[in-house]
Amino acid sequence: MNTATLQTFEKRPIVIIALLTAACLVGDSMLYVVLPTHWEEAGLTSLWQVGIILSINRLVRLPLNPFVGWLYTKISARTGVLIAVILAFLTTLSYGVVHGFIGFLVVRSVWGIAWTFLRLGAYFTILDFSTDATRGKSMGLYNGLYRLGSLVGMLAGGFLADMYGLTFASIVFSLITLSCLPVVFAVIKPTTHGMVAKHAENERDFSVWKHRNVLSVLGVGMFFALIYQGIVTSTLSYVIEIHNSSVVLVFGLLIGASSLAGILQALRWGFEPFLAPLFGSLTDGKSGRYPLLLISTLSASVLFALVSFDLPLWLWIGVLLLIQVTATSLTTIADALAADTASNNGARVKIMTTYSLLIDFGAALGPMLAYGMNQFIHPYASFWFASFVLLGTTLVCANSWLKQKRLA
Repeated sequence: MNTATLQTFEKRPIVIIALLTAACLVGDSMLYVVLPTHWEEAGLTSLWQVGIILSINRLVRLPLNPFVGWLYTKISARTGVLIAVILAFLTTLSYGVVHGFIGFLVVRSVWGIAWTFLRLGAYFTILDFSTDATRGKSMGLYNGLYRLGSLVGMLAGGFLADMYGLTFASIVFSLITLSCLPVVFAVIKPTTHGMVAKHAENERDFSVWKHRNVLSVLGVGMFFALIYQGIVTSTLSYVIEIHNSSVVLVFGLLIGASSLAGILQALRWGFEPFLAPLFGSLTDGKSGRYPLLLISTLSASVLFALVSFDLPLWLWIGVLLLIQVTATSLTTIADALAADTASNNGARVKIMTTYSLLIDFGAALGPMLAYGMNQFIHPYASFWFASFVLLGTTLVCANSWLKQKRLA
């Protein structure tokens, strides 16, 4: 088998799991831009309930990550993905059926189970089909492709909900997810052994909590998830509305706040299939992952601070778009660093399971923290907080990188 054929063969499983994840993600992504402005239609009585609902799916994943990681030592990749697709279909359909705070809490908790199966299955697949020289690009490829689901969910979801309501949007997206079932049977081969059973046998004595270098890498990913998956994703439509109004005039067109948030988020998912592999490839080189990491965190810190400034609308929207670019860069780098650490320490299951847990913790804390700060401190408090955290991350990571260079 020649090199080109080998590379194509190794990418195929990553592409498959990424596209299946994308189809399952459309309903979840739609809710992030729709619920902050359509919460009364969903039967909610207060804005703080939005933050809880957008966080609960991640909170339930905290204890689920170790359990699902263990399950993957017993079940095949096909079984895990089938469970995820069925649950994703049911939850997406339910967004347009349930009414009220308790109902949405239950449905979002079930979605948390589906996402845990999808993400851990993807992480284990990438580790199996990548090397030290291709891991950044592989993570970028996966991140870029699965976010096509967010592209459809946020862009089309914002418009559908504004025009036809939450129920109609939920039915449309649930059918997209349901279409994945025959694809799973066609492209993922059944096996009689657990997906990561072999790796689990070799890491029984490894403890993540005894390795500071491992925890520091995983902690960086947690803070990025808190900022981008938690704060930005859940509050973007809210920030647009309080900075401008519920309807924004852009190029002579009146656009609703949730629709504009959907457009801005969707632009990220549109360029991510191209930028994420590029960023990943850049960090696979001799310079390593830290130079681009430091450039991205420092730039992001400045951009988050600028959001609260009274800038011309076109420039203000440009700042939001650049924040989306830093999200692509930092998410890809954090995932690649975690995968590097898992591979180098010979503890793929334990490290990636812990990484998934910490990502969920940060992403779950984000919406609750954001809406709490925005409501009780200042409307832009969560973005100021993000700017401060990213500046601190820049300083800490720069110090760590310089120490590594001195020891090298």
